[in-house]
Amino acid sequence: MTYRDVVSRQVLTWACTAIGARMPVAMAPLALVFLVRERPGGYSLGAILAAAYVLGEIGGAPVLGMRLRPERARVQLAVGLAVGTLGFLGLGIFPGAHPVVLAGFTFVAGGAPAAATGGLRTLLSELVPARSVAQALSVESILTAGVWAVSPAAVAGLALGVAPRVPLLLAAGLMAWSAGGLWLLPARWGGGGADAAGGDGPPLLRVLVGAWPVYVVGAASLALLGLSELVLPALLEQRGIGVGWSGPLLTGMAVGGGLGAFVYGLRGWPGLLRTRSVVLMAGTSVCVALAAVIPAAAGIAVALVMGGTLQAGAMLTRNLSLREVLPPGALAAGYSVMYAASGVGYAATGSLAGALLKVAAPSTAILAGVCLTVAMTGVGWWGEARRAGRSGSAGSPGRSGRAASAVGEGEMGEGEIGDYDAGGQSVRMPNVP
Repeated sequence: MTYRDVVSRQVLTWACTAIGARMPVAMAPLALVFLVRERPGGYSLGAILAAAYVLGEIGGAPVLGMRLRPERARVQLAVGLAVGTLGFLGLGIFPGAHPVVLAGFTFVAGGAPAAATGGLRTLLSELVPARSVAQALSVESILTAGVWAVSPAAVAGLALGVAPRVPLLLAAGLMAWSAGGLWLLPARWGGGGADAAGGDGPPLLRVLVGAWPVYVVGAASLALLGLSELVLPALLEQRGIGVGWSGPLLTGMAVGGGLGAFVYGLRGWPGLLRTRSVVLMAGTSVCVALAAVIPAAAGIAVALVMGGTLQAGAMLTRNLSLREVLPPGALAAGYSVMYAASGVGYAATGSLAGALLKVAAPSTAILAGVCLTVAMTGVGWWGEARRAGRSGSAGSPGRSGRAASAVGEGEMGEGEIGDYDAGGQSVRMPNVP
C-alpha cells in the first residue's frame, strides 16, 4: 500500500480548501483569549468566549451535518463557511463590543461551518480510488496535525506583534478562501439507493445513533489530547520547568500525530478495527500517564510525541470504523457527529481537570483524566463487540459497497472475518479477495 493514488491535482486543491476551513478552528480559542485579555477580567472573558465557540461547534456539527445532502453538498458547505466568515469578521471588526455581542459572533463562527469537517472528509473519499481511502484519511490527519502545530505560533505572533484582532481577521479570510475553493471540487459526493440517507432504509437519526460506540471511543481519543494541552502548563510549573516549554512540547505532540498518521497509511494492519483502536488508545493513555509522572522535560517530550503518534492512529481507526457501520449516504452526517462527540470529550476532560486542579496537583488531574478516557474506551469497545455479536447471529446475506471498499483499503488480512453493514443490517462475512 502506498500514497501514489492520493497524489493528484484534485487532492491538492482539496488540501488547500481544507486548510482554509480548519486553520480558523485551530486558531480560534487562543485568538479569542488574546482579543480580550487587556479588558477587565479579560482572561475569564476569553475562556467564556472559547467555551461559546466550542458549544457552537458541538451544537452545529450534528444538526447541520444531518441536513447535508449529496446533491446539494457544495452549496450547503459554502453557505456554512460564508456565515462562519461573517462571525470571525464581526469579532475582528468589533473587538470592543459588549461581551454578549462577542459571544454571539463567536457562537456563529463555531457553529455555522461545523459540518464542513464531515463534508470535506466525504468529498476527499470521492477523489481517490476505494482502495486508497485509508491513505487519503491519513493525509487528512497529517494535514490537521500540521495546522494545529502552526496555529498557536501564528496566533501569538500576529496578536502580540501586530494587533489582537489580526488573527481573527486572518481566520475570516481563510474561511472565505475555503468557501471559494469548494467550486474547484466536485459539486456533490456519491450516495444513493438503499444506503443513502433519506432512502428506503431506516431513518438517518436511528442509523447514526446505532454507531454510538464509535463516537464514544473517538471522544475518548480527543479527550487525551485536550487533557495534555490544558494541564501541561500547570504540570511544567509543578515540575519546576519553564511554562514557556509548553508550546514546543505541544508542537512536538502535533508532529508526532502527523508521523503516526503517515505510518498508519503505509500498509494494512492486522486485526479488527475495534481491536486496533483499543490497543492504540491504551498506548496513548500510557504515554499521557507517563508524561504526568516523569520529572524531566526530555522525558515528558518523548512521552507526548509518542502519545501524539498513537492518538493519530486511534482517530484513523474511528473514521474507518464509521465507513464500516454507516451506509454511504450517512457518512457526512456520521463524520459531523464524530466531530461533535470529540468536542464533547475534549470539553468533559478539560472540565474535570480544571475542577481537580483546585484541589489536587496537576499530575493527579492528568491521571484522573486518563482514567476517564480509559473507561470511555472500554464502554465503546464493549458496544462495538456487542453489536458485532448481534450481527453475527443475524446471518443476513449480502454485502454493502462500503464493505467491499474496506477490503480494498487493507483493513483486514486475507481470510479474516470482519463485521460489515449490508442495507442497514450488519452481517459477519469472510474477507473474499
